[in-house]
Amino acid sequence: MKAAYTKPFLTAALIVLLDQIIKIWVRKNMLLGDEIHFLGDRGMLRYTENPGMAFGMELGGEMGKLTLTLFRIVAVCGIGYGLVYLIKHKYHRGLIMMVALILAGAMGNIVDSVFYGVIYNYAPLFHGSVVDMFYFPLLTGHFPAWMPFWSREEFIFFRPIFNLADSAISVGVILILFNQKRYFKHEEVEESSPNSEMVED
Repeated sequence: MKAAYTKPFLTAALIVLLDQIIKIWVRKNMLLGDEIHFLGDRGMLRYTENPGMAFGMELGGEMGKLTLTLFRIVAVCGIGYGLVYLIKHKYHRGLIMMVALILAGAMGNIVDSVFYGVIYNYAPLFHGSVVDMFYFPLLTGHFPAWMPFWSREEFIFFRPIFNLADSAISVGVILILFNQKRYFKHEEVEESSPNSEMVED
């Protein structure tokens, strides 16, 4: 039974470790706003920090930071409990691994928001900012002049800057949504009637 817990939790731990290695490297080798291009102008590392949610979304103010951090901690506890439940009740292995990815992503960003402010001496406990770095502006241009609201404004796809933890959460959620029928398939158990075993003469 212990082996069933090893793979998902080890996977989650490795993702958290790799996420932190990347973030620490970025902090030590780049300044805020610095870019390292590896796919020309379509893929790069761009060092940013945000006090909010995945992909740079934020809750305003110091109270917003604290609320979000506490919410993350509660969410991780809930996801961890859910993962144990899924393993214990022998749910689909794919579902278990996807939940493990979501757990890893949530934990990876918790480390930043809880400890980075204190470790790097810029904010109190629970008020740290999440380090983001992956940026893929695959399509860029301007909206046409005739388009209302966004006339001639610049558009970028994909605009958000994210980290490995964000990616793990996104992959886990998307694959669960795409595989709902397979992951949550209920096997119908035939109920034996009192006369099912009777042999007719």
